[in-house]
Formats: sequence, structure tokens, C-alpha cells
Amino acid sequence: MKDIVIRGAQETDVYSIKVIYNQGIEDRIATLETEQKDDSYMKDWFEKHSGRYMVIVAEYKGEIVGWASLNQYNNRCAYDGVADISVYIARDFRGKGIGKELLAELESLAIQNDFHKMVLFTFPFNHLGQGLYKKMGFREVGVFKKQGILDDKFVDVMAMEKLITSKN
Repeated sequence: MKDIVIRGAQETDVYSIKVIYNQGIEDRIATLETEQKDDSYMKDWFEKHSGRYMVIVAEYKGEIVGWASLNQYNNRCAYDGVADISVYIARDFRGKGIGKELLAELESLAIQNDFHKMVLFTFPFNHLGQGLYKKMGFREVGVFKKQGILDDKFVDVMAMEKLITSKN
């Protein structure tokens, strides 16, 4: 999509990030979360994303239309080189290439911050997301059967990964 600006998120973007995240929760396509997030939750979440664990946004004509983040995968030091990632796109902008731009920038930032691998977890039925991830070089690692509960039903969760540096 033309005229998209990818940049580091600022505190003033948190409200827009929350709206997009809550859309993902409502649509049941991107997270096992079921409860809408409020301003307090999102402010705390944003404050925890500093240093290597950062948030970026996609801006289109002054409007935040997507966001992505590098998240801690595991607090054990053996996993310091692995980043869990999140990517969320506003409903009206899904399928327009914004996720691709966010992922490309996220990968660049991950490399700059000494990550060697990015991982993500998605639903096997999220075909749009999987198509994007595969196009961006992620591979399916496997499927956790009945990993979580969504709308009172067990759902599977697919793990995907991408090696982004070759130190060894």
C-alpha cells in the first residue's frame, strides 16, 4: 500500500494500538485473548516494551492502521536471542500489504537488537496471516493440539519461526 509510514510507536499511539488489538480480540483470528483491553492495561503493556522489545506502527495519512512488536519469548537467558512477535492490522486495512511492511521492519529491528530468530503463534485457520508469514520466510514448526480455549472450544495453535541471522 502506498503512503504507509512505518515508525517507532510513541505513547500517543497507545489508544490506536488498543483499538486495533481489540479488533483482533473481537474477530477471534489472532489471539486467545477474549477480553477487551482497557487504557490502563495498554499503558502498562507499552511501558514494558522498551529497549530490545519495541513496538512499531504503520501510519496511513495520519491514522495508525497497524502495529507490530518484538516480545520476550522466555525469561531464561538461553532464549535471549529469540523474539516472539505480534502483528495486528486494523480491519479495514487487512490484506493490503501493511503486515508485510511491518514484518520487514520488525525483522530489521530484531537483527539490530541481536535476535537470531523470530517466532510467532497463530491459529491454523488464519490463512491470511499464514500466507503472509510464509511469504516473509517463516516456516511452520508444528501445531499444538487443543492449546487454548476460545469461545468455550479448544483450538489448535500453530508455531512458526524464522532464522534471521546465521551466527552458528
